[in-house]
Amino acid sequence: MKVALVHDWLTGMRGGERCLEVFCELFPEADLYTLLHIPGTVSPTIEKHTIQTSFIQRLPLSRTAYRYYLPFFPMAIESFDLTGYDLILSTSHCVAKGVRVPQGACHIAYIFTPMRYVWDQYEAYFGGDRSSRLVRAAMGLVRPRLQRWDVNSNHGIHAMAAISLHVADRIRRFYGREADVIYPPVDFEAFSVSERDEGFYLIVTAFAPYKRVDLAIEAFNRLKLPLKIIGTGQEDKRLKQMAGPTIEFLGWRSDTEVREYYSTCRALIFPGEEDFGIVPLEAMACGKPVIAYGRGGVLETVVPLNGSPSDERPPTGVFFNQQAPEALIEAVRSFESHRHRFDPVQIREHVRPYDRRQFKEKIHHYIKLKFKEYKETDHAQKIQ
Repeated sequence: MKVALVHDWLTGMRGGERCLEVFCELFPEADLYTLLHIPGTVSPTIEKHTIQTSFIQRLPLSRTAYRYYLPFFPMAIESFDLTGYDLILSTSHCVAKGVRVPQGACHIAYIFTPMRYVWDQYEAYFGGDRSSRLVRAAMGLVRPRLQRWDVNSNHGIHAMAAISLHVADRIRRFYGREADVIYPPVDFEAFSVSERDEGFYLIVTAFAPYKRVDLAIEAFNRLKLPLKIIGTGQEDKRLKQMAGPTIEFLGWRSDTEVREYYSTCRALIFPGEEDFGIVPLEAMACGKPVIAYGRGGVLETVVPLNGSPSDERPPTGVFFNQQAPEALIEAVRSFESHRHRFDPVQIREHVRPYDRRQFKEKIHHYIKLKFKEYKETDHAQKIQ
């Protein structure tokens, strides 16, 4: 069986790339197609595959400003010729799922999110002072076309899985399709429980607008509590200009260093609305509580303090219900008052069902099942 893997772009090891890495392990002989690849930014497991890139790779400043080529992404992903492949596996948060599927090939898509830039996160990226007047005007013209393409490109997908119930609901609303849910993996065994507390709070994230790192900076400027931030991204300059003396930017760190910061922080701050959120699970795998905006994927993974009376699970975090500095400040103060109620060992055990090995087994079983269903259906249609 000849397999093609399709991923949006390869520019760093984030949650999506952790999932792709498992697909690469399951299909070590597969070819990998992507819009853009910056060598050395993803794991050796991914980079040992034959990687085919699109014309985006050759455009000016593509390594640093590829997001500005968003209107050309559909054309780029459709430019790949996948003739001869039996199985196409796409891992997509943007356009990877829109690859052209040759006759006789089964396409299974693992969806991180519908293209957030043109759907419900549009204002977070292009509203207010997030972008120039020219960019906003251009996106106002391009957005409807991208939305139509995003919906129409689903016709080539034979089976669709989502990373969370939250994403499955968005798929239902935007695409009018049902999606199975398979939660992404956490390398559970790579982490260990820690009771060390060096007094600082921690953020680990890319600096994209919807991550709302600005909200956390405003809150901790007023709280005057230490906040360490691991990450880089398009909002780097703006965020650093906002930060007061208790905020420390650490840039991107290795997995080993990130685990050390998880192990020594007081709690993780998670101020954005995420499709799933692997970072909170990694922090909890170290026994650390999570203070999160109470929407999106965290509702499926974090057990809130003072949650439902019928929920007998030990708490693993605190939610705040409004994306405002005041709400986060109140949540941090509530957490400080109830720190004794969080048990590191119990928090870690809560993460065990999300272990990477279990994900690998589930996604492999799902792919085999859907490929078999497709082949049986295709065979029946040919007989008719």
